[in-house]
Amino acid sequence: MTGTERIARWTRGDHILWRYRGHAPDLSGGTVHICRPVTVVQDTEELLAVWMAPGTECVRPVLADGTPVHEEPLATRYTAPRTTAVSRWFGTGVLKLARPGEPWSVWLFWERGWRFKNWYVNLEEPHTRWAGGVDSEDHFLDIAVRPDRSWSWLDEDEFDQAQRVGLMNSEKARGVREAGEAAVEVIRAWGAPFRDGWEHWRPEPAWLVPQLPSDWGRTAAELAS
Repeated sequence: MTGTERIARWTRGDHILWRYRGHAPDLSGGTVHICRPVTVVQDTEELLAVWMAPGTECVRPVLADGTPVHEEPLATRYTAPRTTAVSRWFGTGVLKLARPGEPWSVWLFWERGWRFKNWYVNLEEPHTRWAGGVDSEDHFLDIAVRPDRSWSWLDEDEFDQAQRVGLMNSEKARGVREAGEAAVEVIRAWGAPFRDGWEHWRPEPAWLVPQLPSDWGRTAAELAS
C-alpha cells in the first residue's frame, strides 16, 4: 500500500483494529505490541471515533516471563526482555477519538453505571490508516482531564526514562512535549472534542464485541496482500 492510496471511510458499526508499534529493542522495527479490536462510531474527514467494549480480547506487552510491564521497576521497565500476551479489557469500555494528522488521541472513561470519570489525552504518532484499522506509536507522556476541566500531566517519569534508555532522542522528545502543550491549549480553550458532549454518548445495545483476529500482528502491507 503506497502513501498516496486512500483508505475508504468505515461505516458506523464496522469492526477495525486500533494498534500501536513497540519501542523496546526486541519490539522495534514496526512490530505491533498493542492491538485492540474496536467498533467504529464515526469516521469522517474531521474525526475517527471508536468504541472498545468491556471484555474485548486485546494484545498487550508483557515481560518475557509474563509479568505485567507496570510491575517492573522504572529503571529496567523499557530494557527488560518483552513479549506479548492476549487478555481481556477489564472494567468499563473506552471511547477513543482521533483527528487525522493530530499527534494525540482523546479517550473517554466511565465508572460503572455510566458515571463519567475523565478524558485522557494519549500523546502519540498521528494515525496511519490501512484497510483493517489504524496504527500509531505511543509517546509515553499523557494528560488527564477531569469533568471540572482541570488537568494534569501523567507518566512524566516514564517519558523521562524512555529518553534515558534511548527509546526517544531529544529532538523527538521536544516535539512530544510541544504536542502536549498544544493539547493543553485546546483543553484550556475547551475546544473539540472536549466541548462536543461525547461524555453523553452511549453504544448501541445491539453491537457485538469485535473478535481479535489471528493475524492481528501482521503489517498493513501483509494484510493488504
